[in-house]
Amino acid sequence: MKACVLTIGDEILIGQIVNTNAAWIGSALTELGVEVALNLTVGDELPSMLNALGLALNNADIVIVTGGLGPTHDDITKTALSQYFGADLHLDSSVLDQVEARYKRRSIEMPPSNRGQAMVPVGFEAVMNSAGTAPALILETENSLVVALPGVPYEMKIFMREVILPRIQKRGKIVKRVQKTLLTVGIGESSLQHKLEGLEDELDEFASLAFLPNLQTLRLRITTSGNDAAERLIKLESWIRERAEEYIYGEGEETLEEAIGKLLMSRGLTISVAESCTGGLISSTLTNTPGSSAYFVGGVVAYSNVVKTSVLGVSETTLLEEGAVSKKTACEMADGVRRLLGADVGLSATGIMGPDDGTETKPVGTVWIGLSMENSTLAIRQQFGKDRLRNKERTLSAALNLVRKYLIGLYEG
Repeated sequence: MKACVLTIGDEILIGQIVNTNAAWIGSALTELGVEVALNLTVGDELPSMLNALGLALNNADIVIVTGGLGPTHDDITKTALSQYFGADLHLDSSVLDQVEARYKRRSIEMPPSNRGQAMVPVGFEAVMNSAGTAPALILETENSLVVALPGVPYEMKIFMREVILPRIQKRGKIVKRVQKTLLTVGIGESSLQHKLEGLEDELDEFASLAFLPNLQTLRLRITTSGNDAAERLIKLESWIRERAEEYIYGEGEETLEEAIGKLLMSRGLTISVAESCTGGLISSTLTNTPGSSAYFVGGVVAYSNVVKTSVLGVSETTLLEEGAVSKKTACEMADGVRRLLGADVGLSATGIMGPDDGTETKPVGTVWIGLSMENSTLAIRQQFGKDRLRNKERTLSAALNLVRKYLIGLYEG
């Protein structure tokens, strides 16, 4: 069974808003075992919508349309459905009654334009909206399922979970499919591909692996299908972990900071952070996780050398001889914040974010990250590029990964 997701709206087409609906629907369908064959976006123009409907129905058994069901003049999805299927629009009194009742409950007079939301193409089923006024429209035949849903994400998701996904399941013809996403950090796409040399021998039409990189992490999405899909996924995951376990920090939607929090809590440790170049980004990220107060003590943004010396205790000699961006400064910052705040682990970051101020020996993108425990201190150097904001994000990822690797025993002494 193949599906097409068709999103309607000029605001999406021109990039004014991000098309989160298509991403969410695509993920939900894939998880169910339905192949998403097409993802289309068109503006609020009738010819474009009619062409898109034709393309969708020629390539998919299921077409899910979002947007264009509101009461304003540019909401013409129902008109497009009416013309494409040759189905006249008629007033559905039950829908009108429910729309009027919704306004009455809120003590608001219903605008006349909302009567248009009760106009339904002949042959379509109208399913009332529990969270809004635009009903879902469904045309189901033996060979196809066409669904039109409101574009408001909250309303769309309710319809998908409660009405559409269960209907798709009842239609059958779904190939059993399972997926798992492994989350990696500290390695690039090509390097990880090299680590997984021989991977192509493990894959076929019933098993695939997708590399999904972003700035901080690299996701590996494993997909297997068929009657033995679960067993094949376990086997493929095991093969990957044997070759890349040290880079895998979690699964699914887990964030790196959540993984760090779990490691710290499992070992009964606390952490404090001294930041220069990241300006508080590491501390902010560590506190994104609910319950982080159990392990995060606090942080110091030591942007100037005065704060490095007066608050963290970094030696003026170190700054004079080695510079603020150096191994020794990173170590002293990590030691200082650990002692100052009474934490078990001290983490530090100091670097040149750019786009200027680099030197021949310390070009833009040079970063030193320090880690301090009671009996040991270490620092690593990273060399990033010239984009200031990307460098901050990369420093964040490298710093958290250093903590992770230390806690799982990949760094000693």
